[in-house]
Amino acid sequence: MSNPSNRASMRGQLTLRGVVIGVLGCVIITASSAYTALKMGALPWPIIFAAVISLFFLKLMGNASLNEANVTHTIMSAGAMVAGGLAFTIPGAWMLGYADQISWLDMFIVALVGTILGLLATALIHRHFIVDAALEFPTGNAAAQTLRATEAGGKTGKQLFGSMAIAGIYSVLRDALGVVPSMLCTLNIPGVTFAIYNSPMLLSIGFLVGFAPVAFWFAGALLGNFGIIVGGTAAGLFDVVTAQGIVKSLGMGLMMGFGVAVVLKDILPQVAGIVRGLAADSSTDTDEQSLISGSLKLDAGIIGLGAAAIAVIIAIVLDLGPVPAVIVTLFTFVTTIMSAQSCGQTGIDPMEIFGLIVMLIVAAFAQIAQVKLFFIAGIVAVACGLAGDVMNDFKAGAVLGTNPRAQWIGQAIGGIVGALVAAAVMVALVTAYGPDAFGPDKSFVAAQASVVATMVSGIPSVPWFAGGFIAGIVMYWLGIPAMMIGLGVYLPFYMSLTAFLGSCVKLAYDKWSAHRDAAAGLSDEEKATKDAAFQEQGLVVASGLLGGESIVGVILAFVSVGLSLLG
Repeated sequence: MSNPSNRASMRGQLTLRGVVIGVLGCVIITASSAYTALKMGALPWPIIFAAVISLFFLKLMGNASLNEANVTHTIMSAGAMVAGGLAFTIPGAWMLGYADQISWLDMFIVALVGTILGLLATALIHRHFIVDAALEFPTGNAAAQTLRATEAGGKTGKQLFGSMAIAGIYSVLRDALGVVPSMLCTLNIPGVTFAIYNSPMLLSIGFLVGFAPVAFWFAGALLGNFGIIVGGTAAGLFDVVTAQGIVKSLGMGLMMGFGVAVVLKDILPQVAGIVRGLAADSSTDTDEQSLISGSLKLDAGIIGLGAAAIAVIIAIVLDLGPVPAVIVTLFTFVTTIMSAQSCGQTGIDPMEIFGLIVMLIVAAFAQIAQVKLFFIAGIVAVACGLAGDVMNDFKAGAVLGTNPRAQWIGQAIGGIVGALVAAAVMVALVTAYGPDAFGPDKSFVAAQASVVATMVSGIPSVPWFAGGFIAGIVMYWLGIPAMMIGLGVYLPFYMSLTAFLGSCVKLAYDKWSAHRDAAAGLSDEEKATKDAAFQEQGLVVASGLLGGESIVGVILAFVSVGLSLLG
């Protein structure tokens, strides 16, 4: 039975007002995350942004503790990675002509199954990674420190909603009214989409990711577009179409190689220790280790029954058959452990790579229709994305002293809400814009989903893919961010250029902050305090610009669907 003191420790942390605020925020963040992931081919962690907003709104309603804000932001951010898991996989099926074979219910079941598997797995591995292994989880640590820095209050609300309004109005002028152009400074270069994308959201992504990572992203863009397409065609090595296929293959290879290298270098060497740690964790039946029922023995039974039920749903509802269902269920537990290890050590969660790995394993053992392979990749990606999010939240909770059971329940609430919203937004977008709007050089680049589609249908240039794959592994071992380079090689040049400009703004912002502090003659402690507040302002404004454009994009999609139904 659960310990009364454990239940009492949840009071004041998992609250009704926190759940309401968290669910409302979850709806907005999930919808905007689905749009952002499809439009930009990237999805920054929303945890820090959700933490700041949770504390702000809770304070508006009266006294609020950091632990209540921590549980609230756990609910609020949960759906973002669920949306990412769907957006990084399912649109690949649309690109291959299967849009009419995937319904809202299919996507919801994929998201829900992935969410439940992710929740069951994190209940199992929480103590090992957070308490015993005590991994860094840099994003979760940053969220905890941001909450502490924000506790004193400030102009957070005005900055957030002001920047959201500006980006939202600008998006309406651009996308709905056509008053401002979508592209600036366009140049006619064969095979290269050279332009600056007139997008506050993409500039904000560059700002939030930071100069150093985006510099590697941009270096990849220069290599792919000007080194291979322009340089290769000018030298007569290949024509433009062939060069574009080479670039896409090389970009995919680099990203795949990076994901595999994370598994080989950072995860597999830890497997024996992880297994021993999990076994040791289960040797003592304590409430602190139990997140579901209050008893570890009962938790084990619930996890086992839950996994069996999920396997049945995968086999029957998604029509995958018993063998693929068992493989997916078992390997999803394995990949969520990999996801937790990767997030804990590097802050990176290559969830679509894990989805691809399991998809290829299933395809090797069973004959599966191509469209069903995307369901498999989606389930695993959602589970790994949710696992990465909740493990970061657990780390923030460990720093702040939050009850992990309250957080796990909050993650369950947010994950289920996120599954509903993400599936609805995906349907709205494909209905409003059509399946032909998704893919490289299209309105929605859906870069990760395009990689999945290519792996299912065939790689344009296998030798270049293989070379990129090997290079990605080698680069990771050398400490070079192959994922960012591969993203730059793969994405249209206008996106990489715009994100790079946003990162340059971040670089200038940081240098201005340092110069101002030095000129003011502040002590080290005063500099740290002022710099933290200044960084928070930049984070809030950039997040508001990102959120404003993405939310308006979703609203316009729903409006388009409504008008088409009325018409």
